[in-house]
Amino acid sequence: MTKKLFSLQAFFGYTAAAATAASFAQSPPPNVIIVLTDDQGYGDLECHGNPYLKTPHLNKLHDESIRFTDFHVAPMSSPTRGQLLTGVHCLRNGCMATCAGRSTIREEFPTIGEIFSAAGYQTGIFGKWHVGYNWPNRPEDRGFKECVYFDGFGLTGMGHYWNSDYYDPFYYHNGKLKRGKGYCNDIWFNEAMRWMAKCRKAGKPFLCYLPTNMAHFPEWIDSSWSAPYRSSGAAEFYGMIANIDAGMGRLDSFLHANQLYENTILIYLSDNGSTHSGIYNAGMTGGKCTRTEGGHRVPCFIRWPGGQLVPPCNISTPAQVQDLLPTLIDLCHLKVPAGVSFDGMSLGPLLKGQAFPDRMMVVQYYQLNIKKYDAAIIWNQWRLLPFYGDQLYDIQRDPAQTNNIAAEHPEIVSAMKTFYEQWWQTMEPRLNDFVCTRIGSPHQKEVKLCSSLWQDVRADGNNSARQPKKEFARGGPWHLYVEQAGTYVIEFRRWPREANTAINAGMPPFIPRYGTPEPEGMALPVENIHIVIGSRDTCLQDIGKQKAVVFTTSLPAGKTTLQAWFSDKQDTALCGVFYAYIRKK
Repeated sequence: MTKKLFSLQAFFGYTAAAATAASFAQSPPPNVIIVLTDDQGYGDLECHGNPYLKTPHLNKLHDESIRFTDFHVAPMSSPTRGQLLTGVHCLRNGCMATCAGRSTIREEFPTIGEIFSAAGYQTGIFGKWHVGYNWPNRPEDRGFKECVYFDGFGLTGMGHYWNSDYYDPFYYHNGKLKRGKGYCNDIWFNEAMRWMAKCRKAGKPFLCYLPTNMAHFPEWIDSSWSAPYRSSGAAEFYGMIANIDAGMGRLDSFLHANQLYENTILIYLSDNGSTHSGIYNAGMTGGKCTRTEGGHRVPCFIRWPGGQLVPPCNISTPAQVQDLLPTLIDLCHLKVPAGVSFDGMSLGPLLKGQAFPDRMMVVQYYQLNIKKYDAAIIWNQWRLLPFYGDQLYDIQRDPAQTNNIAAEHPEIVSAMKTFYEQWWQTMEPRLNDFVCTRIGSPHQKEVKLCSSLWQDVRADGNNSARQPKKEFARGGPWHLYVEQAGTYVIEFRRWPREANTAINAGMPPFIPRYGTPEPEGMALPVENIHIVIGSRDTCLQDIGKQKAVVFTTSLPAGKTTLQAWFSDKQDTALCGVFYAYIRKK
């Protein structure tokens, strides 16, 4: 298994101090803020024509920014985040799905946090991580020095603390679980500004990564935010975007008040298409999870008042999220680490009014069944959807993608398919090379596994344990890498520790302060547990009334798999083991 054993100094080929001197000698280095919103589509902005939303602060940012109007991400969360953080396509970097054991970045790909930290920047994350759960894939392991974040797709994700509300939420602060005060999105913005003020006082440049969980479901928000949008059909969703807008207004005021406005690169984008694309979608078809334009084309605003870029304008050249890391390395005059390459390209030439090469791009991700051609291929105005029988669209003339013109342009179809074939050959070999969870490492004494990491099973929300589906009957394999041979203690649970509930017991509904409750948890007639480690199968009986099953076993070093499920008296599988805690004895 490839280990991430590089030291950042050796990795870069020069010391952080030398990097800082080289990068910062000519002028004060720019600060960087990346605001990544969740499930906000291209049409979910007033400045993009939404007839319901009022987003005055984002309107202002739009007017002050260079706007990439043909900007593309993955159609779902984690793949976009991994591409943003590494500059590498999700099928290559390993973080190709939101769960199913495929939502972790491969260790050999350095993140923006590692690259900027090694170059002398202070680095911080405030909000949603969702690209790894355990060492060495937590933000603190990946170059971020200040870490305010939560695990999983959201505050109700399986990997995060059980029954965390959007008000007074649980989150991690530099490795320690903490309960905040107030609304989650306000906390992310407040903590980010507090930290940036500290960096400003110390005279140190910073990279602030602010990936909010707004406006992802559950749509839990005070009615004071949603009430103005009651007639829209998406009141809570739009209320959450209004809260983002307010946060951006406070952030802008902070930058001005702290003399950070001129020399801060601010990037604003979303992680995928809208979950409410049927209301207003700027003329496009599709929303989150789709390969049509509305699934992956999102807003992207870049503002750097003191950066000598072109004046605020629209840039219609297609661009992608993998371009942002190379762009920031370019704009901040950092060196590309030795041996590192990107799938993205620096957008610096476009930002400076210079020529930019013609290219094709591929939007493709994995959820449960990746297939060749299940992609959108982008080339200037052309969109090819080869999985559906070579559908070709001219997006400039046909943004809704209603007129398939493949028969009229066979040469375009041929060129785009040839590109895709060559691209696919570089991706296919590692599609089933899972990123293993490491156990037995001195860096993390105990590892927590959850159902989000089950191979090829989608069970990433709390409701997976509350109302188990038939496809969860045996769960799925966890892929492990045993760092040290020895005796290991594994604690199996249906409910997480903090729930303090028996395996066979039900669970009352969770009532958030605002919004729709989470459903009650089903009682199950659990009697047995099956534990399969590699090729070894063990069955333990009469365990249903226990809160946990503690199992001790010897493990050799190296790769293995672990799968466990609960069954009834007749040994009929009921549900997978949703949680396991592993420590070396």
